[in-house]
Amino acid sequence: MAKMGRPKTDEPRRNQVMVRFTDKEYRELKECAEENNLTITETVRKGVEQMMASRP
Repeated sequence: MAKMGRPKTDEPRRNQVMVRFTDKEYRELKECAEENNLTITETVRKGVEQMMASRP
């Protein structure tokens, strides 16, 4: 019988970062995510990626 469940990934996400937002920041982040049809997590990751890409 074949194994069931989600397939293993080559790069598992093991690290967590906790961030606190004000109500206004969270509301704006949520609106941005919805406008782009993304989750809040995906939106934050994209923002971090953009910041890292613009490093000298």
